[in-house]
Amino acid sequence: MLTPSMTRRSWLLGTAATAAAAALWRPSTAAADEFAALDATAQADLVARREVTATELVDAAIRRIEMLDPKINAIVSKGYEQARARAAGPLGGPFAGVPYLIKDLIEYPGLPYRAGSRMLPNVPSTYRSDYADRTEDAGLVVLGTSATPEFGFIPTTEPLLHAPTLNPWNLAWSPGGSSGGAAAAVASGMVPFAHASDGGGSIRIPASCCGLFGLKPSRGRQSVARREMRGLDISVEHCVSHSVRDSARLLAATERTGNDAALPPVGLVAGPGKRRLRIGWHVTDMMGAAPDAEVARAIEETARLCAELGHEVVETPLPFDGEELMAHFKVLWAAGAAGAVAQYRAQTGHMPDDSVLEPFTLSLAEFAAGLPPEAMPAAIVHLQSNDAPVTQMFEKIDLLLTPVLTRPSVPIGYLAPTVPFDELWDRCMSYCTYTPWQNAAGIPAMSVPLSQSAQGLPIGSQFTAGMGGERMLLELAYELERARGWAGRRAPLFGG
Repeated sequence: MLTPSMTRRSWLLGTAATAAAAALWRPSTAAADEFAALDATAQADLVARREVTATELVDAAIRRIEMLDPKINAIVSKGYEQARARAAGPLGGPFAGVPYLIKDLIEYPGLPYRAGSRMLPNVPSTYRSDYADRTEDAGLVVLGTSATPEFGFIPTTEPLLHAPTLNPWNLAWSPGGSSGGAAAAVASGMVPFAHASDGGGSIRIPASCCGLFGLKPSRGRQSVARREMRGLDISVEHCVSHSVRDSARLLAATERTGNDAALPPVGLVAGPGKRRLRIGWHVTDMMGAAPDAEVARAIEETARLCAELGHEVVETPLPFDGEELMAHFKVLWAAGAAGAVAQYRAQTGHMPDDSVLEPFTLSLAEFAAGLPPEAMPAAIVHLQSNDAPVTQMFEKIDLLLTPVLTRPSVPIGYLAPTVPFDELWDRCMSYCTYTPWQNAAGIPAMSVPLSQSAQGLPIGSQFTAGMGGERMLLELAYELERARGWAGRRAPLFGG
């Protein structure tokens, strides 16, 4: 039975989720923690109205983490006392007092930075990036860091540094990667949303696997979060969330503005747009292969939904050679592995072995070592050569609808870093070749949690826009959220 206070807090979920708000308050969840089912915007509203304190929100989230994480393995470091001290002080911004996690691929002051690797020491970082400042300016209270595969290389979260991170929808399945810890933590209800990053699909893949909303922003939209970037800048920062409004509000709070802006700012997108869109779509991946039948049906259903909402939906192929693009994208990945080997050798004077770096990372670095010196510049030139045909495609359509993955998810172990390199690479290429080309082009894309498999696993629908098109994506996401409200759809492990 709902108390008046709980009813009030359900109302705070807002008009975008009104139809599903009651479904969020399942008795088992409400009894365990009255904040667990509220999105970040609703939690921030409670603090702003002085109905709760930031400390209460933080302590409740800590209790949920301590209860849930032993089952899921989503958290790799905890900064509870640092978080409590921050919550007790003055906070401003749109998310003042809301609990948050940072993905263990960027540094955050006071927390260890290990990038999912045994190579890096378990010591607190002192580095503060501009992106960390923007996160704090938004009022968020960081409780710890979330799990990632080693250096974010694999689309699952099973580093040898710790036990595999599991999917709250089914513990035998992967939550995706590389933001798998973030997605598992949010999908299980530990925190309302969490930082994620995307260098080849790493926001969209775990969002799809865990039934969350995941927006990858345009290149240059956000501040740089890392100390250095090698080659083409393909990675961007944002979050995974339950609600569209949390993602939209965080983007408005953290995007670069003024003289610092590489693109015209998006600003706060607060609801659906009125303009009807021309939406291209296809179901085959970059290699021309068809996805799993359930994924194909899900995308076809999404296309029909868009048509029912008044949008024009037209079949649209990709305007470039996918196999060639992926061959050059592999060079970028390999350069990252080679950089890790070089860093270890510079620090120790020794080459790392498989007690330091994972077999996949070592093999990827070995692949890089066998490339000619011109391979990296040639890869960058080729990937940038696709910008013009991609731009031309988005002159004919507003958005492109495709799958995120060829399957809803994969079993734990299927993409483990100990699988022989060639076999693992082939498995990755048959699983996640819908997402890297947007990183190469620097354009925005999102995974929208519209569907489920017969086994109950989430299936995301991916929409891609031209450069700087986040507003169009978010406006459509609000519309889809209203039409197929997923706000009340929760993983079986949600809240415990």
